Amino acid sequence: MLRTSVAALAGSALIERNARAEDGPGTSGNDRGPQRPGVAVTDYTPVVVPNGATLPWRIVGGVKVGHLVAEPLRHEVAPGLTINAWGYNGRTPGPVIEAIDGDHLRIYVTNRLPEPTTVHWHGILLPNGMDGVAGLNQRPIPPGKTFKYEFTLRQSGTGMYHPHFDEMLQMGMGLMGMFVIHPRAAESPRIDRDFSLMLSEWAIKPGTSKADTTEMTDFNVLTVNSRAFPGTAPLVVKVGERVRIRLGNLGATDHHPMHIHGYQFRITGTDGGRIPDAGQWPETTVLVPVGATRDIEFAADEPGDWAFHCHMTHHVMNQMGHRLPNMLGIKTDGIDSKVQRLLPGYMTMGDAGMGDMANMSMPVPRNSIPMLGGRGPFAPIDMGGMFTIVKVRRDLTSYDDPGWYDHPSGTVAGDVSADELRADGIDV
Repeated sequence: MLRTSVAALAGSALIERNARAEDGPGTSGNDRGPQRPGVAVTDYTPVVVPNGATLPWRIVGGVKVGHLVAEPLRHEVAPGLTINAWGYNGRTPGPVIEAIDGDHLRIYVTNRLPEPTTVHWHGILLPNGMDGVAGLNQRPIPPGKTFKYEFTLRQSGTGMYHPHFDEMLQMGMGLMGMFVIHPRAAESPRIDRDFSLMLSEWAIKPGTSKADTTEMTDFNVLTVNSRAFPGTAPLVVKVGERVRIRLGNLGATDHHPMHIHGYQFRITGTDGGRIPDAGQWPETTVLVPVGATRDIEFAADEPGDWAFHCHMTHHVMNQMGHRLPNMLGIKTDGIDSKVQRLLPGYMTMGDAGMGDMANMSMPVPRNSIPMLGGRGPFAPIDMGGMFTIVKVRRDLTSYDDPGWYDHPSGTVAGDVSADELRADGIDV
């Protein structure tokens, strides 16, 4: 039986000095203005961004200064699929902006796109003129120009950032990022591994290299930090560590019920900030709505390779698994030979199910990925898309990918003998 980590979380709290009872969740509870710039490791546990990065800062006169460059780029979604995308600082999603409550930020945004843009700081409390809605709060940033955003953080929690100009196109091309604000007071108990994951959806027709940003419903590439399995990097954790996973969803349409195997967690935060202890609840699946963030926490007490994925089944299929006819149960005798006269190499698929497709190594169009996932330690893993793996190990010398889990003897499901079935009264 899998051990639960819920009990280990009971009574845990993130304590912020100077917080007032009347303050809303996630607010700093003071009007003290800018504070000393927070320092990673010393003041907080830095976030880990699988397949990503964090924004570097320069301290100028007590102000944290950063630079975002909105620009076109080439991006690998998974081996075999590279697309033309838009992002910040050469990547999609853009670098995670990581700071601490009370930091004063000055962020320069340079526009190298072919059209104007802005940056909206989603869920961040700031002056109205810094909110980034084109036409309402500011002039759009013209191509080739640089604008300055400046504000003092007065909250903690998980937010996001994205354009509020031509949103459907720009966000559909990958222009988005996460914004993590740590509390100034030390967290107790301390978080050991703090992961940031952006969930996205794309419509990329097989054989093409650009998202169709006019699509509203049928998204065929579902990603974690803009990567689809088997291109997603694992979340590596040591047994005994406390884990937080921050999830953001800036997809166009779909919510994502993110489910973890082998653990129970508590939902501890939203884009409105920390949920008080009394309001947290245990789950194994957290629903991440469009335009929202969710934080989950658990104690890593059971080693293994644990799947973490969206539980909408078509969100764990890759590109070639959409808009196919349902052939299940169809009698296909003689069809292949007849069709092959017109289409050499044709083969009917799905009349007995689709799960074995990963074993067939069928050719796909150029710059496309098969419908299923990648190789596993026992057989092909037939999930792709919005799927990754939490790898928990007892002995780690680094947080590099430790490879596949080495199961203790007698702990893997397998074949049984006729004698075993007979002894337990099972008639097959």
